[in-house]
Amino acid sequence: MTQTFIPGKDAALEDSIARFQQKLSDLGFQIEEASWLNPVPNVWSVHIRDKECALCFTNGKGATKKAALASALGEYFERLSTNYFFADFWLGETIANGPFVHYPNEKWFPLSENDDVPEGLLDDRLRAFYDPENELTGSMLIDLQSGNEDRGICGLPFTRQSDNQTVYIPMNIIGNLYVSNGMSAGNTRNEARVQGLSEVFERYVKNRIIAESISLPEIPADVLARYPAVVEAIETLEAEGFPIFAYDGSLGGQYPVICVVLFNPANGTCFASFGAHPDFGVALERTVTELLQGRGLKDLMCLLRQPSMMKKLLNIPTSKRTLSIPAV
Repeated sequence: MTQTFIPGKDAALEDSIARFQQKLSDLGFQIEEASWLNPVPNVWSVHIRDKECALCFTNGKGATKKAALASALGEYFERLSTNYFFADFWLGETIANGPFVHYPNEKWFPLSENDDVPEGLLDDRLRAFYDPENELTGSMLIDLQSGNEDRGICGLPFTRQSDNQTVYIPMNIIGNLYVSNGMSAGNTRNEARVQGLSEVFERYVKNRIIAESISLPEIPADVLARYPAVVEAIETLEAEGFPIFAYDGSLGGQYPVICVVLFNPANGTCFASFGAHPDFGVALERTVTELLQGRGLKDLMCLLRQPSMMKKLLNIPTSKRTLSIPAV
């Protein structure tokens, strides 16, 4: 059997797909590939879902069909292992009072009479970060899935990377502030960690660019030319009437982040995509494929006809080759 290896992945795509599909089948899931899109060369996306529950779905993207399918299956495991499919639901009294609600190694912290945040939750640095005005109370941290005030606050164990100490973070904070940010799955532990950290960098840099009105330099054409598959996708989009600009989001070489902006000259709107990875080529490909994930060219026209926040955010002419995003 042919084996296809791509940068950033620690196993052949064929092996990843076969292993993920088999494991999902063993767990009782009946995964179907509901829809495929290949709007431009070297950009694929797929929507997969469980036949018995269409709400359990994920999307995948990649430069090839196999890469997109492996991406979608990996994301399915990511959402399963982090309970993300059920993040917006109360799970009922049976689970709320069961041995555990989220994970077997969770820890519960009873509420106190004065409603202070219990000792043992968060460390000093995180308490200062989440509660700089000392306004946080314990009852604010009850998780949605259990809603069990009698049981208290559910804390999940995280490993502090500076010293490998365990820090318990309320599930309420994770669900409210981070949603899916930082969740990851991979063929190996390190692959998953790189994916998770890359996503954290991506979101952090995007928010900082907006908040601080940072202007981004355009990535030189000779650098883009090193990645002909991505250039072909960009040129096809431009031939369809959508100018594309790729910007360096590293903030002076600090973060492995790229920003790609698609413009609609007909009405002045645009759509921005951010991507991150330590390998520049992977970050670039990820950003362009993310731009079109789940969208055909007609979908782009519909999307860009809508009022766009980004239309207000761009305040420097494109001739200056920089992207400027003022605070909103």
